[in-house]
Amino acid sequence: MEFAVRVGVIAALIYLVVVALIYVVQRQLQYFPDRMMYTPTAAGVPEMSIARLTAADGTMVIAWFKEATADGAPTIVYFHGNAGSIAGRGGNIKPWLEAGYGVLLLSYRGFGGSDGRPTEAGLYADGRAAIAYVLAQGVTPDRLALYGESLGTGVAVKMAVEHDVAAVVLEAPFTSATDVGARAYPVLPVRWMMKDRFESIKRIAEIDAPLLIIHGDTDRTIPVSHGHKLLAAAREPKRGVFIPGAGHNDLRAFGAGKIILEFLAETFGR
Repeated sequence: MEFAVRVGVIAALIYLVVVALIYVVQRQLQYFPDRMMYTPTAAGVPEMSIARLTAADGTMVIAWFKEATADGAPTIVYFHGNAGSIAGRGGNIKPWLEAGYGVLLLSYRGFGGSDGRPTEAGLYADGRAAIAYVLAQGVTPDRLALYGESLGTGVAVKMAVEHDVAAVVLEAPFTSATDVGARAYPVLPVRWMMKDRFESIKRIAEIDAPLLIIHGDTDRTIPVSHGHKLLAAAREPKRGVFIPGAGHNDLRAFGAGKIILEFLAETFGR
């Protein structure tokens, strides 16, 4: 009996040490930035220019920008996903540029040439700087759309609550980062220890703009149930497209690009 107690105590101590270590390094487990600086030309969008934005806390972040070329066309602020950088999103936005839409691709702090390190508060500050930049270029709220992809959906939801916008698109969104983390690390007290929570499920009902949620029903990174829960919690007008057979990173292979472009065209009357 005494031996079993000793083993239990040792196991508990080891567990507590592991939890403490993960608490300290958790942001290294949550964010996976590609820090290398790329050019729009290398990403296949040479028509875009590089802008350097300053967030409210003084952090410099990179963005690529192209103003709208068609009369009355919207400008889309794109909040990218976790892995890689904006250089991997050139193909996603090319159809928008070809349609004459304006686009701003934001490189969060710690990603692709931007200073600093990613945190939830920091990404929100970067998002505010991106929207402020677009508005300073003469874009009006009735021509402004926000697009969030995976991690970026948390930023897009927060920005859509804070700003007047005309449309919001969420690709493979999560209800909260804590829900994702609890699923990934079921033996850890994630809901107690997580710093950066991105609680989209608590905010989405505050969005007052047409909303499109698009999600693959075989997504193993963020289960499609997250998309369904967010859609149910959102206010009208809203639309959910849940694509059979699509995963987390291959939505455009299943026609997501066309669906998104049609939603934007319908929303902005183009």
